Parts: sequence; C-alpha cells; structure tokens
Amino acid sequence: MDLYEIRGGRLDVIAEEAPSGEEYQELGRESATMEPFLVAAGRGGRATRDVSTFQRFSINTNESLHFEPCEDGTEIAKTRSKLQEKVAEMENFAGHLEEIFLTVEENFGRQEQHLEQHYNDVLQTLSQRYDDRAAGLEEEKKSKLEALYNQLVACGRTLDASKELIEAAQELYRSEDKRLVLKVVLVFFAKEEVDLTLSTPLEFKTPLADLSDVKTMMDSINIVPAPSAPVINPQMPNSATQTSLRVCWSLFSDDTVEYYELYYRPVLEDTPVKETHCTVKDLLPNAQYELWVTATNTTGISPAGEKALYMTVPSPPVIKQRECTSCPEAALIRWDSGNTNPVDSYTVELSEMGTDGSQSNITESVVAVPTCQCLIQLQRGRRYLISVRAVNIGGPSERSEALTVSTTGTFFHLLEDTAHPCLSISEDGFTMFYGDEELPLSAMAFDDNTFARCVAVLGDLIPVRGRHYWEVEVDDLTEFRIGVAYEDTQRNSYLGANSSSWCMRHILTPCRHKYEFLHDGWSPDLRITVNPVRLGVALDYEKGTLSFFNVDLEQHLHTFHCHFQNYVHPCFALDNPGALTVHNGIEAPEYAFI
Repeated sequence: MDLYEIRGGRLDVIAEEAPSGEEYQELGRESATMEPFLVAAGRGGRATRDVSTFQRFSINTNESLHFEPCEDGTEIAKTRSKLQEKVAEMENFAGHLEEIFLTVEENFGRQEQHLEQHYNDVLQTLSQRYDDRAAGLEEEKKSKLEALYNQLVACGRTLDASKELIEAAQELYRSEDKRLVLKVVLVFFAKEEVDLTLSTPLEFKTPLADLSDVKTMMDSINIVPAPSAPVINPQMPNSATQTSLRVCWSLFSDDTVEYYELYYRPVLEDTPVKETHCTVKDLLPNAQYELWVTATNTTGISPAGEKALYMTVPSPPVIKQRECTSCPEAALIRWDSGNTNPVDSYTVELSEMGTDGSQSNITESVVAVPTCQCLIQLQRGRRYLISVRAVNIGGPSERSEALTVSTTGTFFHLLEDTAHPCLSISEDGFTMFYGDEELPLSAMAFDDNTFARCVAVLGDLIPVRGRHYWEVEVDDLTEFRIGVAYEDTQRNSYLGANSSSWCMRHILTPCRHKYEFLHDGWSPDLRITVNPVRLGVALDYEKGTLSFFNVDLEQHLHTFHCHFQNYVHPCFALDNPGALTVHNGIEAPEYAFI
C-alpha cells in the first residue's frame, strides 16, 4: 500500500509491498480484531500490557488505524506514534484545503456575480445605442421622403403648365399671324428652367458609432473586479490620543485597491488613504467613534465594511486638593474623572522631591486604580509630586496637575459637609468661625451628615492605623470641644456625650476655666492651672491612646485609653461664638508618643 505524508507543503509517498489477495483479507480480519486495543491505547496515552506488540498497519476508508502483532513492540510503538502524527497532519491539511475550497468558492461566486453585472451593463449600453441609432435613421428617412414628395408635387405642377403651353402654341401655330407665335415662344423660353436634380441624396448618413466606453467596460471585465468590503481591526491598546485615533483594517489578499475611504461618526467625514491604516485627528477626548471603510479601484467602490467602535484617550483628571489627606506613612489622593464617559482605570504617578525642590528622575506608578481615589504607601519625612492619568482602550491621558504631598506629619482639612449651619469654614479649610448672630431654626439647612445639636465639624483624617498628631489654636475666652469621633457618631448629640466620641472640653465659669475630658458623658476630676492656648492632640492606633498636651509648656494634660475598632476623625466644636484654627502637617514632638 501507499501512504501519503505532507511535509513542508509537498506530498511524500511511503511505499510498502502490497499483500496478496488472501494476505490482504487475513490482514483486514486481524486489523479488525486489534482495533479495540488501539483505541484503548490512544485514550490512555500508552498501550496496555495485555496488548501484544504490532508489526503492520493499514488504513481503512474510515481513517482508522489497525495493527498486527509482532515481536518488536518499541519500534512499532514509535511507528504508531509517527503515523498518528501523520494522520493529524493530514487532518490539518484537509482542514486547510477545506478552507481554501470555501474561499475559492466564495471568490468564484463574487467573480461570477461581478461578470454577470458587467455583461448586463454592456448589453444595456449597446441596447441604448441601438435605440438611439434607430431613432436617428427613422428621422432621416422621414425628412428624405418629405423632400422627395415635395419635389414630385412640384414636377407635376410643372408638367401641367407645360401641357397647357404646348396646346396654346399649337393653336397659335394654326393662325396666320406668325409674329404672335414667335412672341408666345419667346415668353415660354423666358421662363425659369425646371430643376431636374434630386432635392435630397439617396444615401443615408452612417457615422461610425463611438463605442469606446463599451470597449472600456469590456476590458474592465478581464482586468480586476471591484474590491470586497474591508474589515476594520479591533482597537489596539495605546493607539489613540485625546484628539486622534490610529485605525487599521484588512482586505482579501486577491483584491486590487487604489485607495481606501474611511468614514466615522459623529463628524461624518471621509478620508481617502492609500494604506490599510489611517490616523484621524481633531476628535473629542474620551469619545466613542463609529468607523467603517470602503476600498476603491478603477472598476468601482466596494461595499462598506462592518462598523467598528474606537475610543480616543480621556482628558486628564482633576485632583481635589481639599479632599486629599496624608500622614507620615501614606497619602490618600482623591480626584474628579474630568470625563463625561467612564474610563477603564486610573494610574497614579509619584516622584520624590529633593530638599532643594528639584524633582527626581525616577517615577513610580500605581496602575489599574478602579475608582477616583487611591491610598499610597510613602516614606516618612519626604516630599512627593503626585499626578494622575485616566486610562481607556485608546491609552493613558496626559498627567493631571501635580499635587505636592509632605510626609512630615498628618495633614487634613475640615469637612464642610459635616459642619453645623452656624459654622463657617475658611477658604483654606483649617479655621472654623461661630458668629455672634443666632440663626433661627427655619434658616438652618440640616441633612443626615451635618451636626444638628452640637456646633461641630469633623476633620478628614486619612484612614491609616498608626500615629497621628495635630495642634489646635484657640483663645481662652472661647468654649470648645476637641478630640476624635467615629464617622457615624450621633449628629444630634454633643461631642463626648456618647460612646462614639472622645473630647477635651473648655468651659468658662464665673470663677475659673474648667476643663473636662469627656467620653460617653463621663469625665475624670482634673484641674488645669494654666490655660492652654495651643493644644496638641496625639492619636496612636497601635497603643489605643488619645493624648492632649499644652504645646507652649510641653505639658501632658490627659490620655484616653481605648481600642478603636474603626477609623476615627478629628472633631471640633464651639460652644460660644469664637474661632478655632487647626495646625497640621507638622512633625510630632518627641514627648507626644512617649
């Protein structure tokens, strides 16, 4: 038997001595007997020990392999493996041939349809030329017949006049007056001569028909058909900017194309190009565009390809400085997307600044940030420049305006959305004012997040467990409360009067200044002899302590001991008109965390 093996695109023949008729029948019976063993070996990856070794093989019409027993099992196993590889190659080649067959059939159908269309166009053109030529000949025939008929009528009238003249001449000739005869004859000859030539030529005008356009159409049938519809490739990552897109497409390899036209929405413009790619400019940032392509050659224009969606790069985000917080170990950066359409993710980039204000050449990135905020781990006592990029399939946006972050101390702003309506927050977000004028309840706007009973406000402390320190400056005639509270502390309660807040309270009495350290409505009995003007607050999550200090005297006032289960916020309240200023971003003194 002969086996065919495909290697490198050619067909090799493996020849084996063909068995005789009896041997072939016997071989078929033995092959059929061994077929189950072969299937079991193929499934398990190797033959079982109960199966004998194999010597010969044959291929039936159903492409099954059958083997006969022999003594050398290793050699036959190799042969079987090799044949299985050959069968797989042949199956792959058959699949490839099937794809080629389908492609040829599809191309033939397109060519046949194209040829039929062209011949119909040629026949229609020739039929139109025939109708035009026949109408012209009919008009020429009509004019010739009319001219000949008019000439025939004129000849008839002339003949009648000639007969009358001859009869008159004969009557005069019989008379005796010869002079009268001569006079009539002279009058006859004085008349104009009759035109005996044809008024119109008998030949028809037969100008050569201009069939150059028909020849061009016939020639185009034998040259190239109109191209098939191009297919736009899916958008590749980083293939766009804020205002441009790089678009690529594909076409059948056997099509001849002179140029392409790219269409896109919402601008609805077309752009002729020669290559199978194009950069479209003057677009909107972070916008989706629908694109399609047509191909053109001397024969015509292809159908429009399937539409594809491309996106331009987003606009750079806008960092919200008032909502960014930091501490010696980390920074929480918040920003606005800056885009109406959603983006895939954000990238936060940071570079360290030197003591002289110079920027490092090394930039670190935090990629694939899904939301508009990111908590970044930093090194203590450094300064960083931080910026944000928005990312979609088109690529990353330009950097946002950089934000300078210092890890010297804890930095935060007052949260205006939590402030009591009687409080005013300064533009820098660090000072709160309680005016003398009392507002009626009807003029106050409360919501679920604002303090309703205590004239208080929360600070936006970074959610990092560690050590935090800030200072508060207030005059000695102002009654205040300062400390920490959980984010969900009761808004219709006073700070320190519940289990979710811890605070130091200053009260003015007729005889002295009174200080309380309140939690859940209870305070130890303490007396402070020197009124502090600048207070330090030290929060230590690890030790579970909240301490208060007189900064001017470096004096410890009181420490709360509590295991804070959740993150807390700095809290500040004024019990009478006055002002309070928060100083943060400063390094904690050594005595704060002893």
